[in-house]
Amino acid sequence: MEQTIHQATLSNGLTVVLREMHHAPVASFWVWYKVGSRNEPTGRTGISHWVEHMMFKGTEKYPAGAMDRLINREGGRWNAFTWLDFTAYYETMPVDRIDLAIEMEADRMANAVMSDEDVESERTVILSELHMYENQPMFLLNQELTAAAFRVHGYHHDTIGDEWDLQSMTPDDLRGHYQQFYTPANAVVVVAGDFETEAMLALLEAHFGAIPAGPPPTAFARPEPTQRGERRVTVTGPGDAAYLIYSYKAPQATDPDFYALSLLNAAFTGGSSLGMFGRGTTNKSSRLYGALVETGLAAAAFGSLAPTIDPYLFSIGAVVTAGQAIEDVEAALAAEIARLASEPITATELEHALKRAKVQLIMASQSASGQGQMMGYSAIVTGDPLWSEKAIERLNEVTLADLARVREHYLRPERVTIGRYVPA
Repeated sequence: MEQTIHQATLSNGLTVVLREMHHAPVASFWVWYKVGSRNEPTGRTGISHWVEHMMFKGTEKYPAGAMDRLINREGGRWNAFTWLDFTAYYETMPVDRIDLAIEMEADRMANAVMSDEDVESERTVILSELHMYENQPMFLLNQELTAAAFRVHGYHHDTIGDEWDLQSMTPDDLRGHYQQFYTPANAVVVVAGDFETEAMLALLEAHFGAIPAGPPPTAFARPEPTQRGERRVTVTGPGDAAYLIYSYKAPQATDPDFYALSLLNAAFTGGSSLGMFGRGTTNKSSRLYGALVETGLAAAAFGSLAPTIDPYLFSIGAVVTAGQAIEDVEAALAAEIARLASEPITATELEHALKRAKVQLIMASQSASGQGQMMGYSAIVTGDPLWSEKAIERLNEVTLADLARVREHYLRPERVTIGRYVPA
């Protein structure tokens, strides 16, 4: 990117990342909190996502309905999401009204209202959301697969949490979580758009600078013990299709091996590795697509490798074609993974994978909103808001020998958790 960024830390510990983009009179404002399901102990799973919902109940100054009306009236859009490592809130608006978003988010950081009544009404909403997911095969399979892959680390449970925990958590639990993690020192503010840096810094200081730093949040991320053998889960449930996933333990985003494994994923499955959540569309020229989809064994094939704070998963999977046996799909998938050793990724495959990875990174950050998203994600997960941009150069350095090395190290039988979903 030709635009430079400005980084600052306010006196209360709030990290600020600014990037001027003067091609449209728009600004995108993001607040990223370093708290997600990774930080949740047993008994309070799903609390980060629930607190995200509660933040939309507003403050005394900006009640719930008022916040939505004000943003919409100014032609803005706003939302939030929670995942493994973070909770993020954003507003994208005409730049001459971005001050409204800044004022509202500062107020929410310090003065969110979480009444007992609102907590109870939102409990019903959260439980309904969970029950909706329980009709989705991929949710059910991933829920059991990650629980098997991670025995002690917070990555073992889904962001929405366990039903028993959602039934038993109290309003005080939610307020305590908010007070512990929604502090300036645990947040990163990112602004991208058509503004002047000094004026934006002054605006942020005016609204966020007086918020007390609060106590530093207690780290809660138990290291996962080394996996020493294959693990398997089989899930039955609603639907007509069967699903198969191989998930291998993978390095965190700051590990140099992440770049090589990303390109192995791109070459083998066609999937994305460096965008949000590691999602991507499987390329029809990939080996996996040819072995599973073109042969008629699978209706779809995919790969996933997400940048995370701690080691997570490299997943390879397929949706079984109706009438095909899941055992045959697994045999073909296992054979194709094994073929990576006897027939390594070629220079041409690496070249195509590198090109796709670069395009995905560039396309993800073209807009002000995309910049806010990628810089915030990068800052939370790696500590460097420019990580996703620097990744392009790191990807250029990956060699065929690197691909062979990470394949041998990470795609080992004792590192895999295999999940099958079979319609009931």
